[in-house]
Amino acid sequence: MNPLLNFTGLPRFAEIKPEHVSPAVDRLLAEGRALIKRLVAADAAPDWEGFVAPLEDGHEHLARAWGQVYHLHSVLDSPELRATYNENLPKITQYYAELGQHAGLYRKYQTLRGQRDFQSLSSERRKVIENELRDFRLGGADLPAEQKARFLAIQEALAKLSAKFEENLLDATNAWTRFIDDEAELAGVPDDTKALFRELAEADGKTGFKLNLQAPAFMPIMQFCSNRALREEMYRAYVTRASEFGPDALDNSKPIDRIVELRGEAARMLGFANYAERSLEAKMARTPAEVLDFLETLAHRAKPYAERDMAELRAFAAKGLALPDLAAWDVGYASEKLREACYAFSEQEVKQYFPEPVVLTGLFRLVETLYGLTIRADQAPVWHDSVKFYAIDDRAGQRVGQFYLDLYARDSKRGGAWMDDAITRRRKADGIQTPAAYLTCNFTRPIGGKPAVFSHDEVVTLFHEFGHGLHHLLTRVEELGVSGINGVEWDAVELPSQFMENFCWEWDVLKHMTAHVESGAPLPRTLFDKMLAAKNFQAGMQTLRQIEFALFDMHLYSDFDPTAQTPLQLLAALRQRVAVVIPPDYNRFPNTFSHIFAGGYAAGYYSYKWAEVLSADVYALFEENGVLNPAIGERFWSEILGVGGSREAIESFKAFRGREPTIDALLRHNGMV
Repeated sequence: MNPLLNFTGLPRFAEIKPEHVSPAVDRLLAEGRALIKRLVAADAAPDWEGFVAPLEDGHEHLARAWGQVYHLHSVLDSPELRATYNENLPKITQYYAELGQHAGLYRKYQTLRGQRDFQSLSSERRKVIENELRDFRLGGADLPAEQKARFLAIQEALAKLSAKFEENLLDATNAWTRFIDDEAELAGVPDDTKALFRELAEADGKTGFKLNLQAPAFMPIMQFCSNRALREEMYRAYVTRASEFGPDALDNSKPIDRIVELRGEAARMLGFANYAERSLEAKMARTPAEVLDFLETLAHRAKPYAERDMAELRAFAAKGLALPDLAAWDVGYASEKLREACYAFSEQEVKQYFPEPVVLTGLFRLVETLYGLTIRADQAPVWHDSVKFYAIDDRAGQRVGQFYLDLYARDSKRGGAWMDDAITRRRKADGIQTPAAYLTCNFTRPIGGKPAVFSHDEVVTLFHEFGHGLHHLLTRVEELGVSGINGVEWDAVELPSQFMENFCWEWDVLKHMTAHVESGAPLPRTLFDKMLAAKNFQAGMQTLRQIEFALFDMHLYSDFDPTAQTPLQLLAALRQRVAVVIPPDYNRFPNTFSHIFAGGYAAGYYSYKWAEVLSADVYALFEENGVLNPAIGERFWSEILGVGGSREAIESFKAFRGREPTIDALLRHNGMV
């Protein structure tokens, strides 16, 4: 009766309760250990059907059950769920850490790899085995027995610290609110945002307006509100979250120090000089020096454009906005005013043309055109009444995949946008297992009986996450370990997502996904042309900002000396060298940098720019042959989306493009040529 032990269909979210978690985890861990004991004890030589397949079956059950718990912890957190999540996280972490250094399993895989008939296996199965052997080495399987316990303890501590980091950030974000009675204090804020503030106040039984630090409230204040004092107040609250400026219990400073220390210790135990080297072992880039050279080269190309952007902004702010001393909390506001002055449109004007239903229809139409698919609304148990569910079918009417769409911000949901896998495609005895994905964003929910409307930036974010979803859902691989995004190098996994962003700038796509929320009129071509002219507005500044974060990440995990400086001092020094926007001293960005402290991007944040080179070059072939060309779409599906992690990412790129990647398309797309 435990819904977490259901593996025959979609997750039963309507039935899952916190009390189901521990019994399910305990049972699956016991079954997993019994399975490993039986497989290791077998006298017969290991083969795929008798060894790898049953091991994958058992661990898929554990991954799916815990994946549902992790997902709910991310999107519908509660004190009860958080307690049981943190109670069971050490058990899960310990199990996988033990698995990664299990000598018996490691020997079985080594034997399998060394057998004469290894080369007769499919390329997919060979890749799975090679990846497993690599992961055993990275999991500590080669360590002396006396070191394995310490290595395991480090993995458990890191899992707890990462979970604590994310929880601190969520709680610190939710801890700040501001009630306003005088509407004049919100001068410049769009009406739909003020309507959101009214509904938030009403939900608390109060009149006036309630502000918080979630993106739908914070971003419009920073971009549109002419009340400088309010902008500064919210900016300070936002950039000091989870720091020493708030409650000690929510301060991420010590978790950061400990995470960096423990990752370095674990990497050195494995024979690496630092954690960055260990991180790159499973990525396209080979060394930290190669990554740093890539980032420095891109920074050198971008900085003149960023300096020009900033000089233009400062001059405009001083002359047009009476802001001679442009502060960090002025940048978004002044940039929006400059955009309006230069290109005669505002983001708020554009936003009215992107109501959610029309945007989704246009997005689905694009995917259907490129790949010959059909996307339709479907039914499934969901975790919140605002979540939607869809099915994807091919031309023959065969089910390709399914996905959940959770678009709106709420207090119980961590910030940002992401895709995660719910079920992975694989061949089973009774046929192909249909993949399913979670697509999650933090947009403004519908207000005042109207559909939700998205800014163009939010449309780009939606396309980005949908690209990740397609990578998972459109795989043609039948082996679990390299199906979908499994086994894909981390610095290539952003290729399909960033590729999708390009379509948000194509008239033949946008004209089918706009309708004014009031009049229903489509986006005027004249307004689109203004948007296109402004496409690379402050592209230099935006590029440097990403490089700043990526350099901080790579230096933190490669050559950072905690006895000589703090992470905050490292970031400050990097900013002085590469940034054009220098925030105030109280800014505590590292304390909110979930990607590298609570996500999978440690020593890997450079992946966004690395993959952007690949995605821009891929999209250039669409530009050369027609961006809505189904033949090129099928080629992209066959050579990149469809192959998952079954071969090296660079080989998939070359199979699609016919050559090595170049940086030219990225620079051209960003107006830096």
